[in-house]
Amino acid sequence: MFAEISNSGWRGTPRKGLGFVLMFLIGLLFLQCSENPTTAPTRSLDLTAAEKELVESDNSFGLRLFREINEAQGDSNIFISPLSVAMALGMTYNGADGSTKEAMQQTLELSGLTLEEINESYRNLIELLTQLDSKVQFDIANSIWYKLSIPEPEADFLQRCQQYFDALVTGLDFSAPDAASTINAWVEESTNGKIEEIVDDPIDPLICMFLINAIYFKGSWVYQFDESQTQDTLFYLPDGTTATCKMMSQKAIHGFLFSDDFQAVDLPYGDGAYSMTLFLPWEDGDINALIAQMEPENLNNWLSQFSSDSVNVFIPRFTLEYDRELKADLTALGMGIAFDPDEANFRNMYSSIPQVWIDKVKHKTFVQVNEEGTEAAAVTDVEMGYSSVTNPAFRADRPFVFMIRENESGTIMFIGKIVDPTGG
Repeated sequence: MFAEISNSGWRGTPRKGLGFVLMFLIGLLFLQCSENPTTAPTRSLDLTAAEKELVESDNSFGLRLFREINEAQGDSNIFISPLSVAMALGMTYNGADGSTKEAMQQTLELSGLTLEEINESYRNLIELLTQLDSKVQFDIANSIWYKLSIPEPEADFLQRCQQYFDALVTGLDFSAPDAASTINAWVEESTNGKIEEIVDDPIDPLICMFLINAIYFKGSWVYQFDESQTQDTLFYLPDGTTATCKMMSQKAIHGFLFSDDFQAVDLPYGDGAYSMTLFLPWEDGDINALIAQMEPENLNNWLSQFSSDSVNVFIPRFTLEYDRELKADLTALGMGIAFDPDEANFRNMYSSIPQVWIDKVKHKTFVQVNEEGTEAAAVTDVEMGYSSVTNPAFRADRPFVFMIRENESGTIMFIGKIVDPTGG
């Protein structure tokens, strides 16, 4: 059988006014095309039950977040790292308590796991994912930066983040001129220079902590594209207009699928442990309708139906930088209480500060796809806001004194006492 997958549709069918979707599924490592002539991964995915459940939870949360963002952003380019967002919020989850913890548990879909299982699974996944394929560079880094001029975070919270997330923990004077640049330098180094900053300069004085995850990926295609075969080609935009792009092409053995609604192809990297999976609706299909169907059950079913054959592949060469503040999206998914200064409960993070909440969740990504392979990076920054004192309250429900005075001279012009405000 001979298969052809391109931006123009199956077997060269003319294409009218429809773009492509790229779904970079790092979490879905279980898809392996056994008929592909690739070397076996350097390490097998021998996951525990808890680790499998955590991967499923992260993927399910990531797909929900992707669908939520897609609904909000319409026809814009989108590129997120579900793993990065989940891991940054996973560290933050260790500091939550009460109804805030329950809301985060529900949103992150962690209800079936204990805190210890979550932490141990993240620790093992970090080790596994970063060592899985010797021909692919995949780095995960976590850090916590806390404000020095206020009471320190709970030692147990910091210890768990160090032990299970391998987090760099640093106390920092947030008012120092180089505070933001110090954190951003760590971000730049951890993403191999692809994301230069995530923290605003100067740092907001009401921020007490930054919890940051950084991911860097670089992989070469098992079957690289021949740059001499790359041609200028029309790309059809959602509004019916066209743009000219650099279209790469190759013929190789790949996993592929065609269904009633779309066609898909799986392009492996390195030794085959990682791959890029692309989903393309048929001509006049609706990309947003396809994304709306991307739930775990559907996705797992699609991936199980992939088969290997000789496939003609045509995909654009592209570079994309993306950033989004995720507060509205996470609130829509059920985590709103964590952002509420009056209701959030992070007593397991700070017990000696009256009120701590998530102020922002900032997410930045980078991806470059070319003939050689793919380079991608992501950073998620959870910024914790705080109030150093409880909100003052004055409730005059007992006898009180009042005065009327002139402020410049301090002259008291009237003074009185109320023991019964209804007494006349």
